[in-house]
Amino acid sequence: MTGYPHLFRPLDLGFIRLPNRLVMGSMHMGLEGEPGGLTRLAAFYAERASAGLIVTGAFAPNALGTLKGDKAIMATREDAAAHRVIPEAVHAAGGRIALQLVHSGRYGFHKAIVAPSAIRAPINPGTPRALEAQEIEAIIDDFATSTALAREAGYDGVELMGSEGYLITQFLCRRTNRREDEWGGSLEGRMRFAREIVRRARAKTGRDFLLLFRFSALDLVDEGSTGEEIVALARALQQDGVDILSSGIGWHEARIPTISQAVPTGAFAFAVRRVRQAVEIPVVASNRIHDVGAAERLVAEGFCDLVAMARPFLADGEIAAKAALGDAAGINPCIACNQACLDHYFGSESTSCVVNPRAGRETELALAPASTAKRIAVIGGGPGGLMAAAAAAERGHKVTLYEAADRLGGQFNLAAAVPGKAVFADSVGYFAERLRRAGAEIRLGAAVRGPADLNGCEAVVLAAGIHPRRPDIPGIGRSNVVGYGDVLAGRAKVGNRVAILGAGGIGFDVALHLAEQGSHAETDAEAFADFWGIDSGAATVGGLKAQGPARLASPHKITMLKRSTGRFGAGLGKSTGWVHVLVLQRAGVRMIGGVSYERIDDAGLHITVDGKPEVIPADTVVVCTGQEPANGLAAALAPLGVPVHVIGGAKQAAGLDAKRAMEEAFRLAATL
Repeated sequence: MTGYPHLFRPLDLGFIRLPNRLVMGSMHMGLEGEPGGLTRLAAFYAERASAGLIVTGAFAPNALGTLKGDKAIMATREDAAAHRVIPEAVHAAGGRIALQLVHSGRYGFHKAIVAPSAIRAPINPGTPRALEAQEIEAIIDDFATSTALAREAGYDGVELMGSEGYLITQFLCRRTNRREDEWGGSLEGRMRFAREIVRRARAKTGRDFLLLFRFSALDLVDEGSTGEEIVALARALQQDGVDILSSGIGWHEARIPTISQAVPTGAFAFAVRRVRQAVEIPVVASNRIHDVGAAERLVAEGFCDLVAMARPFLADGEIAAKAALGDAAGINPCIACNQACLDHYFGSESTSCVVNPRAGRETELALAPASTAKRIAVIGGGPGGLMAAAAAAERGHKVTLYEAADRLGGQFNLAAAVPGKAVFADSVGYFAERLRRAGAEIRLGAAVRGPADLNGCEAVVLAAGIHPRRPDIPGIGRSNVVGYGDVLAGRAKVGNRVAILGAGGIGFDVALHLAEQGSHAETDAEAFADFWGIDSGAATVGGLKAQGPARLASPHKITMLKRSTGRFGAGLGKSTGWVHVLVLQRAGVRMIGGVSYERIDDAGLHITVDGKPEVIPADTVVVCTGQEPANGLAAALAPLGVPVHVIGGAKQAAGLDAKRAMEEAFRLAATL
């Protein structure tokens, strides 16, 4: 019996029955408008059919509404025919699926963007053209036509995207709608666009087709909607024929994180409950609800009727099926890194997942049973080694994992000490359980020094990771100079004044670890709201406190330094880097680029910037200046006479790239 009784209580809407309350939320997969993309999407969604309902990535009702000027459109009967492969695959797997319809408005990255008013979005270099009244009518009809075409294609419903700052939202808010005609002005005028879309879509499909509307539960931008206006919209949409209200949080231009590691679980549920208490139709909670236990609590406590998870279905396509069996230990947890999902999409790559490289590549990657079982030694129990060992063992190989430390995890153990990254420890626990179930042998405290330690193996996977690089600076050997590993592991005593050498991902992790000591903003919803200036009052515009966010009182005076010039955080993730920079700026962290390190002595760290000498007083100097591959064993193991495969940091140490390490590991294990 499942341990999640509220999640697995069916939802019967009369014409359709959802077997559970877990919704696989919409994600842009980067395949929607690509050649062969619909076939790949069909395989991707079919493997996730145990969700109560799947919502696809974004498809536009017309060419002007696309996000990137591509062919991600549902506008013709030819489009509908091409789409049939998706609902057919999902239905064959026993699932239900809705097509998300989005008009990008001023968020489109092409030359013909349009909006209610000609106001440029701060995240887009282009200024939109204000729509004429007849064009608005045409777009409404396009939405209705797309809805009917989705039904013709075999979808169970559509989700109309009225959140995150896209066109429908742009009509709803004074921030982007300065019109004085019947499509603007009063709340009724600003709601008219959304309501007409719903009415005409319902008229095209009848009552036995699922119509979801994704509303913005919190805008988190100036001149956004108040909670009262959001409730009024929800009630109106219920009257107009919406079956389910699905929530979204924040506009893409909001300067408040909504799905990154900085967000506590269920931090925005209060805003969803406000709507649920005002309507009689089901309401979906979303944003940073990454485990089924939290989802169960939100439904049980009346915050919502259903819970949308997006990235967790990337990490584990069988999350709903495993939850139904009560198998929490078998669920691969999303670590909310955004590295292979959102950052891929924003970088024009197809979406995947760091901890599940097969996501989005179902037609390409598979773990078929090995034709001949081999004895395989995996050296290193970090992310790459864990993935290689687990995948190889699941194929039927006899795997022994050697880890020199007394626990598995490698760099993931250090990451778990960074604010918001505690889930990295859960990821290590998941892989340990996966290894146990696959029958792999784990040897802890087992440093491999040469061939004699691996007698009898038929292949070796060297995933020994990295060695931190130590720069050649006079005074680098002083007792107050420590490595980042010692800081994150709690082995180093850190003074009040701290100089961090290096501003890559590790440098930022160390700075956040030190700056946020004592803060609960990543774990407690109230602390998060205070830290980021979120107001739960129903009358508050945009959900923002008038006084803004609170200042972070750091227990350390921190200076970050780097040799390179240019913007701090430029090398971090596209969707998360700005959060880290903003937090450190609010903590008073000084950031200095283009430096030359001269020496370290009793006075502190001596540097030169733009030809001028400066001393940075420092009780502690933390070295985060890169890594070197730990691959010395590769040559030493040659006498074994067996293949030695080097992966991850041992192959290339730049950036401590877990995404690359785990993908290399999976691809290798699939072919061993």
